[in-house]
Amino acid sequence: MVVTCLDLEGVLVPEIWVAFAEKTGIEKLRLTTRDVPDYDELMRGRLKILDENNFKCADIQEVIAGIVPLPGAQEFLSWLESSFQVIILSDTFSQFAGPLMAQLGHPTLFCNDLVIDEAGRIADYRLRIPDAKTKAVAALKGLNLKVIAAGDSYNDTGMLKEADAGILFQAPENVVEEFPRFPVTRTYAEFKAAIIAANKQLDGDII
Repeated sequence: MVVTCLDLEGVLVPEIWVAFAEKTGIEKLRLTTRDVPDYDELMRGRLKILDENNFKCADIQEVIAGIVPLPGAQEFLSWLESSFQVIILSDTFSQFAGPLMAQLGHPTLFCNDLVIDEAGRIADYRLRIPDAKTKAVAALKGLNLKVIAAGDSYNDTGMLKEADAGILFQAPENVVEEFPRFPVTRTYAEFKAAIIAANKQLDGDII
């Protein structure tokens, strides 16, 4: 059996922190895992900015309430779920993901958690385990499953390497150039074709 593992932000929905940056006008909040390979460095910088500007978790959740999936994402995911087992592997947080998962039909999601204090401030973040995406793919392979993984950022490249087949979707040029081993797709039609081709190479059968 073939399982597909997808990143969330940038693949199915817009980047949450970019949307929040647009709302607040703080350019440094536009930085994502497309720009900064070290996730802890990225998150520490974000939390520092939130504290400096007295932003609370609710402020970000208000912006998330207005985010909709990328054009074509819902149709693509519907096709994917009709053909494969699907798991979303994301570095987002459970406190952010609910409205987005509802719009996508509540696919299976593995993500992280925020530590929220009594004042609603984001005091810290808590990873399930370091490099969780890569380890999740390795665990699935340990169950004798074939894995096709797809993402767009530095923090996805570990799981793409670990997977039986890795695909980049709408990745920035810096990521594409650093990881030329992965096929690059820019549209959902190309993405679907790449998944079908990878499945054939793995001798998998469409469910």
